[in-house]
Amino acid sequence: MPDISTPNLDYGNMIEAWDINDALMGGTLYMRTLGKAYLPKWPNEEEEAYKHRLSVATLLPAYEETISQNVGRVFAEPVKMSDETPDQIVNYAKNFDLAGNRLDVWAQEFFRLASQYGLAHALVDYPRVDTQKTRTKAQEKASGARPYATLINPRQVIGWESAAVDGRVILTELRIKEVVIEKSGDFGQKKVEQIRYMTPGKVQIYRKSTGDDGAITWALHDEWSTSRQDITLVTFYTKRTGFMCGSPPLMNLAMLNIKHWQSQSEQDNILHVARVPILSVYGLAEGQELTIGSASAMRFDNRQLQGIEYTEHTGASVDSGKESLADLEQQMRQAGAKLLRAENTSTKSVDQTNEERMQEHSPLYTMANSLEDALDNILQVMAEWLGLPDGGNVDVRTELEAAEQSINAPAALAIQSLRAGGDIRQVDAVRALQSLRIIDPDAKPEAIIDELNNPPPNMIGGKNGNGKQPTE
Repeated sequence: MPDISTPNLDYGNMIEAWDINDALMGGTLYMRTLGKAYLPKWPNEEEEAYKHRLSVATLLPAYEETISQNVGRVFAEPVKMSDETPDQIVNYAKNFDLAGNRLDVWAQEFFRLASQYGLAHALVDYPRVDTQKTRTKAQEKASGARPYATLINPRQVIGWESAAVDGRVILTELRIKEVVIEKSGDFGQKKVEQIRYMTPGKVQIYRKSTGDDGAITWALHDEWSTSRQDITLVTFYTKRTGFMCGSPPLMNLAMLNIKHWQSQSEQDNILHVARVPILSVYGLAEGQELTIGSASAMRFDNRQLQGIEYTEHTGASVDSGKESLADLEQQMRQAGAKLLRAENTSTKSVDQTNEERMQEHSPLYTMANSLEDALDNILQVMAEWLGLPDGGNVDVRTELEAAEQSINAPAALAIQSLRAGGDIRQVDAVRALQSLRIIDPDAKPEAIIDELNNPPPNMIGGKNGNGKQPTE
């Protein structure tokens, strides 16, 4: 019978792909513990032989390294907060999750999780305040209470309900499965499994309990009210398949990596067999024994009827296996394994190189833009906790953006010429210059125009704003 621990149907649909991700991210040792799930036993293969084959199998970490490199490409430079970001939130960025992690570090892990699972969650929370001891905002601030962000692995979010309000889909219920560590005895510890059930304005904690009949049930352990009438969960998608649903964006690479794990094991096994020649002896009399060794000799009467020889593998199947692995690695390169990409020494123009890099990274840039939006939403929720109107913005500088530091002079001159000829509006010119990163892309065009049209007075040398002496 369904209870509070029963996952949504959509949750179950995502588990299979997530299991593959977790297996590959666990590396060689974890893949070995999973055994036959990803390395099947051959027909008629003895159990001991399979265990030995499994114990020496190794995983090429193409999937894991590709994700790590993509994280590095997105975070080519430190995350930058806009000038409009409130000072309080800028200060919170030094310890963004109240666990000692800066915004840069926290955002990288946020992106890494979403790169693996297709989505990642951040719960913007506020510490519980003792209303008996804290009666005013000043006392609350003095206690050190402040909003913070907590990473939520998609596996933890087992259930949710939503509703459409004013054209937007919002959460109305949320269930998060978590494990907390509690003290047990004087020096021991124990893991306690619990479910956090959240609704607008309320949080309930359910824990497992065992009834008199031995049946396991979930009972209410704790509950409290919150000041917000919404669920402050921010979800970041890298490959969205539905509301609160996603799929690993590099699943094709993951499947090829699993295939490589299996094929590599077979290749290692055949190499082991091929390297050992088989000794064949013919023409022995019944019951006759031979001693084989460096300090012994053998005597035969008829070279035509008696003899000894080694039978060796031709190596044809070994070469076929080697070619198959090379083909797999090429497919993984095409599926996103940047680490395995072969060097291309052909000569290309600068424009062609830049265009290819843009095409290669464009999905990654889309993810980076989505990450900026998610981080902006987190800052906004923090600002609302503090009673501030705006939380500011975050700028994530990707690898290509960081590399393109030089000004595109022809494009800038073309914009200036169009503006001087009256063919484009001033706001359009500003936006175009922002796209070239000549003007801060996070600044508001209207504020830039106002600053350009109303420059601050120049108080140096008695000159006015245009550098000339004022007339009498």
